[in-house]
Amino acid sequence: MNGRLPLIVNTKCECGHQNPVGTVLCEACGKPLLDDPESGETLEMRYDGMARRSQKADPDVIDRVWNFFSSVKIAIYLIVLTLLGSTLGTIFPQESTFLNIDPSTYYEQRYGTAGEIYYRLGLSHTYESWWFITLLVMIGASLVICSLDRVLPLYKALSRQKIRKHRRFLTRQKVVLVTMVAEDPEVWTARAVQPLKKQGYRVFTDGGALLAEKHRFSRWGPYVIHIGLIVFLLAVLARGLPGLNMDQHLAFPQGDLIHIPDTSYYLKNEKFTVEFYSDEEMPEEFRGKKVLPKLYETKAVLYECTEDCGDPSKEPKLTKVASHPIQVNDPLSYKGMKAYQFDYDLTPVLRSVTPKLVNSRTGDSYGAFKLEMKNPQRSFSAGPYTLELKEKYMEFGLNEAGQPISKSPYPNSPAFLFLIKGPNLPAGGEQYFYFPKQNDKAEFQQDAINDKLGGAGRFLELEVGDMSGVDFSESTSYLNIRVDRAMPFVWIGAGIVMLGLVLGFYWQHRRIWLIVEGGELTLGGHTNKNWFGFRREVSFFLNKMDITADEKSLDNGGGQA
Repeated sequence: MNGRLPLIVNTKCECGHQNPVGTVLCEACGKPLLDDPESGETLEMRYDGMARRSQKADPDVIDRVWNFFSSVKIAIYLIVLTLLGSTLGTIFPQESTFLNIDPSTYYEQRYGTAGEIYYRLGLSHTYESWWFITLLVMIGASLVICSLDRVLPLYKALSRQKIRKHRRFLTRQKVVLVTMVAEDPEVWTARAVQPLKKQGYRVFTDGGALLAEKHRFSRWGPYVIHIGLIVFLLAVLARGLPGLNMDQHLAFPQGDLIHIPDTSYYLKNEKFTVEFYSDEEMPEEFRGKKVLPKLYETKAVLYECTEDCGDPSKEPKLTKVASHPIQVNDPLSYKGMKAYQFDYDLTPVLRSVTPKLVNSRTGDSYGAFKLEMKNPQRSFSAGPYTLELKEKYMEFGLNEAGQPISKSPYPNSPAFLFLIKGPNLPAGGEQYFYFPKQNDKAEFQQDAINDKLGGAGRFLELEVGDMSGVDFSESTSYLNIRVDRAMPFVWIGAGIVMLGLVLGFYWQHRRIWLIVEGGELTLGGHTNKNWFGFRREVSFFLNKMDITADEKSLDNGGGQA
């Protein structure tokens, strides 16, 4: 066979049964096969001597992978590595916990060099990283392979138990008794059936041999736990699949209809209200020092898109599906999606302006147009001039190279770059930077930028005459939008784990084998735990059978030949 052992090679016991190579005990009679016949050590009964695939001689590549994942030691290493990886994700807050930051600069500014290293290493999104998910997948693979490597031989051993066992199998159990009896073997075993049944055993006899067994189901407790953990891990991993999980923090300015990303839903903040504690209601230590909200509420209406949902050139057709006054711990809920009240901002948010194009030399006005902050038109007309929108920046800023960027999707410091064409302008048009907010014009030096873009002959300006040309929302409500369709399976997995723990902790698999031959009774007993209680139970049974035996006399410390 070229030095390679196949997975199944027959080894014949003296009872005539063919056993797979690597089997420690004969599947039929239980005789020890691989150790010294004179050995008195207690038998290893974890899998009743059955060979496991991970014990295969001369393994190939697939077997080596199987052996790697079937090792309990490797499983412990993987769990420890995952725990260490989890702790790395708690050093600084994860990116997902923030509403509105630029992570490329936030961590360095907030935590210094350590924060910069933390971000560069990708630890700011630890739980979504490839290496953390890989560790979870490897733990899942280890659970599956560990279980299969052990549960299949155990099932085979327990489902094919023989009543009559070899004498050396019995005398090398941890609970052993060898004594003389005067009765006929079949009569004695027949008389032993009823006392054992009263103790809850299922009893099987074969002439002068007897097998009594109870609570076999408890042996499956660890594997039920494994199944629960596998379901739990699969549910956790499934949360990364599209549509199964969402956890977003979104801003809803009052009066705005906002699309919820990755869904067909739109939510409108019709009105936001906040109430504060009065001085009389405030504790003395906070009076005059803090202003605490007593209640904040978002009157929200949820709409579902029914037509033209994915076409940006068309207005989507919406149908109202739910409404609810959202408060803390009282979310709007609809078909598994929940909108929780998270935070608020009473700072007015600019929604639109209506600027006029004017001649700075003569004061002539060429007309006004409405400029939306979030979804502006691409082209406008003002008298003989046309304004083409080239770029927009919701929160204007500069990157390291000095190029203009938008630091966030919210109109905190909006800016627009237009190309103006018309009379007395260059053939290609003239660029013009426009900051709707007055303080932004001064901070970012709008006039200086436009002087550089248009040169000395520049004469056009965009101006807002008064507040009638400004539309803004009075406040902004921040909502946490959650969808977690995998969570029920997380709870199912946890429930299965609890069931496995109950099976394993509160019951013990107990077995008693005995044979009566030539006036000699040989008894061997095994349990997977609680040996003290088991010895007491066997002692009670033997005393009922008029055989004097206490717990100490049944203890076979090293086994006996």
